[in-house]
Amino acid sequence: MPRPFLASLDMYRKVPVDLLEGTRRGSILSTVAVFTMVLLFFLETKAFFTTGLKTSLALDGNQDSQIRVNFNITMMDLKCEFATVDVVSVLGTQQNVTQHVQKYPIDQYGVRQRFQQRNLKQHDVQMFDSTVQETIEELHADGEDAVSLDETTLEVALEENSYVFVDFFANWCSHCRDLAPTWETLAEVMNEVAENRVDEKMDPREEHEWSDEDWKEAMKVELPVLIGKVDCVDHHDLCMEQGIRAYPTLKFFVDGEAKGDYRGHRTVVEMAHFIEEMEKEHKGKGEEDSVKSTDAKDAAKDRTLKTREHEDYASELKATRGRIRHSWADEDHPGCQLSGFLLVDRAPGNFHIQAQSRGHDLAAHMTNVSHIINHLSFGKPMSKYFIKEGLKNTPTGFLESTKPFDGNVYVTHNVHEAHHHYLKVITTEFDADKLAKKKRDAKKGFYKPAEPNRAYQILQSSQLSLYRSDIVPEAKFTYDLSPIAVSYSKTYRAWYDYFTSLMAIIGGTFTVVGMLESGVHAISSKKRR
Repeated sequence: MPRPFLASLDMYRKVPVDLLEGTRRGSILSTVAVFTMVLLFFLETKAFFTTGLKTSLALDGNQDSQIRVNFNITMMDLKCEFATVDVVSVLGTQQNVTQHVQKYPIDQYGVRQRFQQRNLKQHDVQMFDSTVQETIEELHADGEDAVSLDETTLEVALEENSYVFVDFFANWCSHCRDLAPTWETLAEVMNEVAENRVDEKMDPREEHEWSDEDWKEAMKVELPVLIGKVDCVDHHDLCMEQGIRAYPTLKFFVDGEAKGDYRGHRTVVEMAHFIEEMEKEHKGKGEEDSVKSTDAKDAAKDRTLKTREHEDYASELKATRGRIRHSWADEDHPGCQLSGFLLVDRAPGNFHIQAQSRGHDLAAHMTNVSHIINHLSFGKPMSKYFIKEGLKNTPTGFLESTKPFDGNVYVTHNVHEAHHHYLKVITTEFDADKLAKKKRDAKKGFYKPAEPNRAYQILQSSQLSLYRSDIVPEAKFTYDLSPIAVSYSKTYRAWYDYFTSLMAIIGGTFTVVGMLESGVHAISSKKRR
């Protein structure tokens, strides 16, 4: 009777023990086989529990309409009042962005002094006195009261007068032309006060004829402050020496030393008040009665505040005096640190830091946009813990590739130059480590929310660009988003792959060692014959 198929299927037929013969060579090879299998088993198990990193490329599927730009940039030679941030893209332009942007003044040693609050916006400052109705030609009809100065006469004026107020202007500057009638009126007010003080000191009972020289000397003694003006187009070197960077710059001198620039409302009454405060500060307490400019302030009111509307206008400006600071010296605050973030469109564009002012026309040759990039990155900032624990599934150097500009210094050594930076922004997806998502805050007693698993790598290049002599330089950052996104993911070995490898190790080792033993046995048998 034939045997069933399953019963006849036997791949593991047994050889009688009596037919088996043990040898010393077989024992040695068996030991080698066992050691080999154990070693390969250990290595295979280690490889099974080791994860790999897979890099993939695909079209960027990010649906966000905007992207966040984080920055901390120090302008080494640009005052905060002139430093502005503009954003330009193919979808539109944002000028003088102030939302989410903070400015910190930097002294000449690079030390951040204090937070500069938004004391008074530039467009809130009155550029000229609207109550002055006369034109500059009409005011000059009886002569110029504001003294035109040059290198020599300015030095003489500073030596002979305790207080000198100078308008450094350019004849092509629109703001300077608007201010000219106001400035001339201020000079007339000062001369009028001096004349009244001279007349008051004259004894009407005595007849005294004044020579021109005596009259000038008397006026000079009684003049509260000398009002002067310097045309920086004609006297370029003088303005460079005084550090004039924007027009008009109203600089106040006390005993020959510059005591700061006037940054308040450019009206006759407000400037007269400023002169009075500077004189009081210079003379100190106890000498208020000898302050000559008090009469000038009263005369300025009589000259310009002729209607009820003018008085209301002056009262509104007076209310903002406390928010205007004139005591900052340029040499103490040459720089500005700008920090914050911008929300820009996900489209090619640029943002730039430049010098501009609603109340000044800037001198291009005096604008220095040398800067230090303390930090620049795209996307949501990562916490310190997430940087430490959440980036384990990214390649080495990934974090540095998201902020390649950090710590770089870009200095321009010549006028009409600025560094331009070009950024290729690459969307990068990665698997955040599970431990980073579930980290529990022991102090607050709850789990921290999961941080996003998207970052932006930056490929950067920079170059020094030249500007025309009439264009103000700017630190420019041009960005373009790559249409290709990069993703990093963990790779694991499948369990069946692991067990297949174990079977192969056992069977392969047994087979190879068996073949080796058979070969050695055959060779030794032939030698015996």
